[in-house]
Amino acid sequence: MIRHLAFAALAFVAACATTPAPTLPSNASIDAEAARLMAREDVKGMAIAVIDNGQIIHVAAYGFANVAENRPLDLDTVMYGASLTKTAFAYMILQLVDEGRLDLDRPMHEYLPRPLIEYEDYTDLAGDDRWRLLTARHVLNHTTGFLNFRWIDEDRRLRFHRDPGAEYGYSAEGFYILQMVLEEGLGLDVKAEMQRRVYDRFGMTRTSMQWRADFRPNLADGYGIDGTYEPHDERSNISAAGSMDTTIADQARMWAGIVRGEGLTRASRAELTRPQFPVQSAHQFPSFRPDRDPRGPAINLSAGLGMITFADANAGPMWFKGGHNDFTGNMVVCQDASQRCVVLLANSVRAELIYPEMVRFVFGETDMPWWWEYNPG
Repeated sequence: MIRHLAFAALAFVAACATTPAPTLPSNASIDAEAARLMAREDVKGMAIAVIDNGQIIHVAAYGFANVAENRPLDLDTVMYGASLTKTAFAYMILQLVDEGRLDLDRPMHEYLPRPLIEYEDYTDLAGDDRWRLLTARHVLNHTTGFLNFRWIDEDRRLRFHRDPGAEYGYSAEGFYILQMVLEEGLGLDVKAEMQRRVYDRFGMTRTSMQWRADFRPNLADGYGIDGTYEPHDERSNISAAGSMDTTIADQARMWAGIVRGEGLTRASRAELTRPQFPVQSAHQFPSFRPDRDPRGPAINLSAGLGMITFADANAGPMWFKGGHNDFTGNMVVCQDASQRCVVLLANSVRAELIYPEMVRFVFGETDMPWWWEYNPG
């Protein structure tokens, strides 16, 4: 059974860089295509939201939150947001920038009451003064020079693999530092700021940076690539890099608000998705792999703030953000000029096998670099 909300069709033709935005498929046809692809790839549960002209026009959920319990996934089922958290966090950061409380290009250590290397989690950096160069911009456009996680290195120690600002390399480690800057340097409660500035702003009543007991009755468990079951992780620690629990209904509200730029100055909304730093790698992971692909420069593949941007031949500026672990697959793809987004959440990582076709079905052909986002490793 499909769980969905119906929205009145919008009479809307958006101006974009080169050609008018094509007509979107009907909600019924989107549901049918989702069902077809999910059956083909044995996707246990998936949800979708479609946004057009900054307004939600379709939200639907399919499959199961828990297969063994025969419990359906619905619009209010709490799912793991994973690294979609990073974009929500970047959006909150830009509000602080608008208020003059944070400068994206000021070295982060200047906000802290003591040197970064005196904090327990960062003593590994002693003897390498490049920590003094790190800025919030480096964090948000993934140019800190850190690997994604320190434990990827054999000795599990934090170190610079590139100079800050030298090369794109996806990293959660920088987000941990920026979160600490807000907490230790600015005296902010990150959970409360995210709740007030993002989740409350967009009416996201079933979204939180920390586990809530009221999520338990309607919660999605996870399924791996081989169908392996994994119970939902009740995350007690707040992480700017990826602790958000959420629903498809709430994510529809958030991304509609983000694409409209609600709560930001026009300058900050533009900064969010501005191509700030070229992405040269042939694949997203692992960070700093040396291979290159000419398709990246051809579409100006670049880091924005908490997302990746590119120039589509037909739609003009586009951007996207994924969220992934072994039991979760999330993806948001947006077209800036038409303020269109496809938001996809799944408690089955096998959904990533169908996302390219699902986005193509809604948007038509685009230059979305699936070859970079999803790769064999």
